[in-house]
Amino acid sequence: MAETTDGKIRLPEPRYYSDTSIEQAIQHRRSVREYTEGSISLKEVSQILWAAQGIIGEKVRRAAPSAGATYPLETYLVAEKVDGLTPGIYHYLPREHSLERVCSGRHAGTLSDAALGQDCVRDAAANIVFTAVYNRTTHRYGERGIRYVHMEAGHASENMYLQCESMGLGTVAVGAFNDAKVKELLALKKEEEPVYIMPVGKV
Repeated sequence: MAETTDGKIRLPEPRYYSDTSIEQAIQHRRSVREYTEGSISLKEVSQILWAAQGIIGEKVRRAAPSAGATYPLETYLVAEKVDGLTPGIYHYLPREHSLERVCSGRHAGTLSDAALGQDCVRDAAANIVFTAVYNRTTHRYGERGIRYVHMEAGHASENMYLQCESMGLGTVAVGAFNDAKVKELLALKKEEEPVYIMPVGKV
């Protein structure tokens, strides 16, 4: 783990090729709700975060398309069993491909409680939480921007599904949770709302 002088954690460089074709990943993609007790690596976390919201190309675009490049999504990692990373809640910084710590400790149980007691959230090695700052998009597109934000969350989620499939990991998109409890746990700003919880684990 490479921690910078400002306390941020630099993630390993993502890879851009694999032995799994996109067709194979689509063919075998499934929602997986049961995981082994094994941990995942920081390199795997790095790859997943890059696929979901990382920077691609010379124009600093993100891996998932965004209406008008308004980028309303924020991404959080609730790390429980990640080799090389202290358990805790982290905020992903796409431009730097790094993490900033929100708080330390094991919070999968609390997140599971907020997700109506779903075991997949509790048992996962880590959970990725997508949040949205709607006004980044509605400022340009009005109320229709809300729809665009939800479309973008779907794009990021599917990227995660396919990336996990290519690495032999399982994930599932969870939309059933208590918004207020998730906001409190992640210490979100008033204008920031949770939209997805995606547990990740070994299968």
